[in-house]
Amino acid sequence: MNTVPFGVSRLDSLVDGGAPQGSVVLLASESGAGGREFLYTSAVMNTIARIDEELFELHYGELAGDATPPPEVHYVSFTADEAYLTRQMGFTMDPELVDRAAEQIRFADLSREYFHPSPVPREWYLGETSALRDLGTRQEHDDVLEAFGTYLSEHATDSLVVIDSVTDLVAAVSDETTWSDIALVLKGLSKAAHQWGGLILLLVNRETLEDGELGLLKDAVDGTFCFEWESGGSKRARTMVVQEFRGVLSRLEDENIVQFETEIHDGGFDISDIRKIR
Repeated sequence: MNTVPFGVSRLDSLVDGGAPQGSVVLLASESGAGGREFLYTSAVMNTIARIDEELFELHYGELAGDATPPPEVHYVSFTADEAYLTRQMGFTMDPELVDRAAEQIRFADLSREYFHPSPVPREWYLGETSALRDLGTRQEHDDVLEAFGTYLSEHATDSLVVIDSVTDLVAAVSDETTWSDIALVLKGLSKAAHQWGGLILLLVNRETLEDGELGLLKDAVDGTFCFEWESGGSKRARTMVVQEFRGVLSRLEDENIVQFETEIHDGGFDISDIRKIR
């Protein structure tokens, strides 16, 4: 089975290269626990794999199994533009990696559609000149979900798409939107993704979810990675657990792996320790 690399070398090597094509994976993360860094690393390393073999081998190594980097990487954000995102990536990873990858990552900034129905001043999210031009034309804007769906329909086939973040969708749609509604959207997305191939990563803030709400989202996707802080004595560590991932979790269970301890370095998100059932 062909797989799409997650872009995290040690993880990819443990699961025969990455995720099965057509997978939708939820990254449920506590604040600062590594979910967003995983998203950044996946986007950057999958791009570098395609455009700079030497730099890729330096920071990642060799691809495992039947992994094939996607021909395109798309970064979808509801609230941030390319300049902000690349700056944030630069705080996480080697700036050389980020600068090289940013030339080829296709950023989709949906902040116009996200903020348009809100009282937020247009110049805050469009810039003063663009806001004046936008106000002058009085043009109608797509609903944010419509714009989101259209973008994925046009670009997700065979691609890596990272979505930052599912949490924003709740506020974006309407005051009446619930996590059940978002879970329904994700079920539809998962059905489409199985036809598109590629890989879709969805970031969500774990701290905004009750256990039942997280359960709804987990049930709507192919797999879930949970990123948490763990304290022991004076040490505080980031950890990651792979949950309910068809086609992937069984490979980890065969090795009795229950949890990963993680770290952030110049190559981005990485696994520093593997915890097994003794």
